[in-house]
Amino acid sequence: MENIDREELKKLFAEINVWKRGSQRAPHKPLLLLYALGRCNRGSSRTVVFSEVDPILQKLLRQFGPSRRSYHPEYPFWRLQNDGIWELENAESVELRKGQTDAKKSELLSHDVSGGFPRPIYELLSRDKAFIAEIARDILDQNFPTSMHDDLLQAVGLDLDRQVISRAKRDPDFRNRVMTAYEYRCAVCGFDVRLGSSQLGVEAAHIKWHQAGGPDVVPNGLALCSLHHKLFDRGVFTVSKELQIQVSEHAHGTSGFEEWLLAFHGKQLRAPQRPDYYPKADFLRWHFREVFRTPARYVRSSLS
Repeated sequence: MENIDREELKKLFAEINVWKRGSQRAPHKPLLLLYALGRCNRGSSRTVVFSEVDPILQKLLRQFGPSRRSYHPEYPFWRLQNDGIWELENAESVELRKGQTDAKKSELLSHDVSGGFPRPIYELLSRDKAFIAEIARDILDQNFPTSMHDDLLQAVGLDLDRQVISRAKRDPDFRNRVMTAYEYRCAVCGFDVRLGSSQLGVEAAHIKWHQAGGPDVVPNGLALCSLHHKLFDRGVFTVSKELQIQVSEHAHGTSGFEEWLLAFHGKQLRAPQRPDYYPKADFLRWHFREVFRTPARYVRSSLS
């Protein structure tokens, strides 16, 4: 690669091959790219050794990826070179997994393999911080709900001074339909505050994310206050098919934890106005499988 312009690079980022199986989430490459963009934005070295990336990407996958038994940062670190925007150094003698084209994690570590953007891409991005913001915005919009964007940017060290503003297209009537269904109140806590005629702090949340193919229909929506919307998108709690609120065992806290989260554990979601507005079981199953931080806490009976 000798030279590349902005449009060519945007096309490369847009056409990243992200692993898919049904509606399972696989944010490995997007998270690695956001981390690499953060390094570039800070003026860090063009390449970084895998031993440094490994614990950071594992942490990002635990925080922003689906709950899994194990995490494999070596996969995106190795596979991203096939997308034309990543190159590896010291990889010539790396042994691959049997019957696969992936490198063993132990091999990446023992050979001190490093990876990063090819020099023309790195230099183009380094000269244009606004372009880094534009690329980051596209990655975020394509892979994560808006409620997670600020947390993600902070986690990867991308300080863009609010340059990253979501521009993903949404059905403008989705919010109105969901809010009407739940009578403009949070379905968890009932929050309902208005300033004059303006309703504040309650949002229409997707159960199955728009980025995962979730449709803009009321059975895929919940009216949630800003706090519970963010907690829902981060997998702190989920909703069972019986519309019971379930809080993750991994969630904990002091001030506000009991009052604003644990108090609703095991309680029924506030139901929408009509049965055909009720959350669809398929969407709830997706949220449990791909977003919720399993397992759920034990629900004590009234006799416990």
